[in-house]
Order: sequence, then structure tokens, then C-alpha cells
Amino acid sequence: MFNLSQVSKPVKTALWVIVAFVIAVSSASVLIYGDHFLLGSYEKLNNDDVKYVNSAKILLNQHTLAYNSGESPSTFIMPGMPFVLAGLMLIFGQGEAAVIAFRLLQVLLQAFSVYLIFVIANYMFNSRAALIASIATALYLPNYFSSGVILSETLFTTIFILLICFSLIALKSNQTKHYIIVAVLVIMGCYFKPHTGLFPVVLFILWLFNKVSWKTIVKHTVVISITMVLLLCPWWIRNYVTFDEFIPFTKSAGNPMLLGALINNAAPAQPFFDAHPEYAGDRASLFVGSDDSMAETAKKIMRYGFTNQPMDYLKWYTVEKVKGLYLGPYYWRTVFDIQLPFVYTIHVIAMLIGTSGLLYLLVKTIRKRNIPYLLLLLTLTYFTVIYIPFVAFSRYGYPNLFILFLAGAFFADRMLNTWGEMRLAARAEKMGAPL
Repeated sequence: MFNLSQVSKPVKTALWVIVAFVIAVSSASVLIYGDHFLLGSYEKLNNDDVKYVNSAKILLNQHTLAYNSGESPSTFIMPGMPFVLAGLMLIFGQGEAAVIAFRLLQVLLQAFSVYLIFVIANYMFNSRAALIASIATALYLPNYFSSGVILSETLFTTIFILLICFSLIALKSNQTKHYIIVAVLVIMGCYFKPHTGLFPVVLFILWLFNKVSWKTIVKHTVVISITMVLLLCPWWIRNYVTFDEFIPFTKSAGNPMLLGALINNAAPAQPFFDAHPEYAGDRASLFVGSDDSMAETAKKIMRYGFTNQPMDYLKWYTVEKVKGLYLGPYYWRTVFDIQLPFVYTIHVIAMLIGTSGLLYLLVKTIRKRNIPYLLLLLTLTYFTVIYIPFVAFSRYGYPNLFILFLAGAFFADRMLNTWGEMRLAARAEKMGAPL
């Protein structure tokens, strides 16, 4: 799959030019603008990015994984980001150099992702679609914002794309070693975003669709499960030793679930508070208490909403959540002073083309039972549905966009092919040649 020997030299040259372009532009962006990409303040610790940096310093100095807890141990986040930042701080010190190194690491990962997207598209479609996908990815400005911001999206997206690569390989080869790699990548993803953990369900559906024998399904399931458990054991042991309870991932789902239950981030209607006098009658009172209590509050709002405003809440938990994930670009700071309205317009066009491509893939999948196409469709569905109960916004949808770019590139390639055939037919007809 990673062997590009069948790709023509001009196309390979174009790919390396695109990769070099991404490295050059992204490096210039992060080195010139630097802390322009900061979302919070190191002094106030008022956003995830600066909190990650602070957590990495505590991890190095106190040997404690802390987040939103002073210097006390926490399970609010998975340890991926603090460990990566702490590793860079071991090399470059705990000052600005480590942050610059992290941004440059993300630059390289963005360029590597362009290569991986080419590999996937070339494997699934053809080299022209692969080149279209690579060019579109290289020109998509939110990728350059993602390189500059100190958040987990670039790291996770790279792992995610690799996960698709090795899932394609495993589904074709049916070899245990490839499914072990898939399981390793799933857990690597979990150490940044725990919702990755149920991705093997997608593989299970594909096995059933492909009529894989139950003996083989059980074998692969056992291999994946054992690998995942072994890789999660350090985290589980740390949590049990520290908190005297089994915590599989984090204890922070209540807040995003509660935020996700509030339509347009507004407090529920007054009748909800009348029915639940335990709250003070305003939005702030909903967020008082532990993570478990906020999760319970979210469930109360959902029950009330679906009982008394079923259409509003149905729309909120379907159409509006999907719009929240994909309609707006993950572009919270400008890159080279290019303003949001321009980026938003390009983003919407890209999403429309990508959606057309998804529909095209769906038709092809139904007609030809194409497993690679179905993998893309099920994966996007999984990573969309998993966010439905929670707050949904562009940061969470961003890692999924490469699937839309792949689908859009395939759609564009097919349209170019159709256009070319129509031109040839028109020319032949004009010259009086038989069709």
C-alpha cells in the first residue's frame, strides 16, 4: 500500500513538491506568528492549550499528571498531550523552545498526513484522485492553524489516518500482525481522545459485511482485545493506585454532555426549572457539582426535552450536531492574516464536494459491496455519532475531514473523467467518426 512504484514519476514528483510546500508554508506560519496561535494565557491558565503546557511542566517536576486540579493528580484528560510536551521539554527545556519544537513537530505531522492521504487515495481510487486530495489538503488553511495551536488535533489526526491505512491493509491481508498494529493505533488514539476505543466495532461490521468466518472473527477480536488491554493497563493501574477505583479513560464526560444538552448553549425553558426545583433557575446552577452530577443533569434535560419539545431536541441531536461538527472551519486564529469569511466560504465548498463524494461512494458500495469504501463511510459515521451526546463543534469534527477530502477528490476525479469522455465524444461526433 505504501509502495508507490506503480505511480508515474511526474505524479510522485508533484507529491513531494506538495509535501515540501506544506513544510515550508507551515513552518513559516508557526515560526513567524508563534504565540499568535495561543488560545489562553500562561498566567491565567484559561484554555486547553496553556493547561497542557502547565500539565507537562507538573509532570516533569512533580511526576504527577494534573489538569484542572492544581498539582494534584487528575483523570480529567488522557495523558497523551502532557507526555508529548513533557518529552520535548526534556530535550529543549521548559521554556519557549519546547513549544516551538511542538509546533514544528506538528508541521512534520501535517506534511506526513498529506503523504498518507495520497497513499490511501491512490490505493482506493487512482493517482489523479490522490493528487487532488493532496493538493486540497495542502491548500486547506485550517491545517496550518492546527499546526500552530497547542492542542491534540494534529497528533490525533495523524494517528487516525494511519489507523485507516492499516485497517485497509488488515482487511485485505487478514493477517494477525496487521490487526495488532490496528489495535496499537486505536490505543494511541485513545491516549489523546478516548472515544477512539470503540473503533473495532467498525471492523466487526465490515467482517460481517464481507462474510468473514466466525472462527476468524473470534481470533481477530481476541487479538485486538488483548493488545488493547495490555496497552491500557499502565493507565488503569495508575488510576486505581491513585484514586482507588477503576477508571477506564477519564472522568470528565459530564461537562461536555451537559453542554451538548443545551440547545444553542442556552438554558432550558423555565418549565424545566419548575419541574426540577433542585436548580436555582438559571444556567449557572446546572454546572454546580461533580462530573457525575453534571452528567445526571444532562440526562434530566434530555428527558425533559424529548418529552416536551421532541421536534426541537430531535433536530438538535441530529441536524444541528452534525452542522456543529462540520459546517464551520477549525480556524480560531488567522493564518497569514487571511480572514475567517474567506476560509469559511472555501470550507463550505469543500464540504459540499466532500458530501457529494460520500454519496457517490455510498452508491458504489451498495452496487459493488466495496469494503474500502464502506470502511470510510462507517468510520465517518462512527466518529460523528460518537459526539452526538456531547457538545459538537469544529475542533471535534476537524480530524474527520480527511475522509471528506478523500471522498471529494474521488468525486472530482470522476467528474473530470466524465467531462473528458464527453469532450472526446463531442470531438468524434464533430469529425464524423463513429462513436
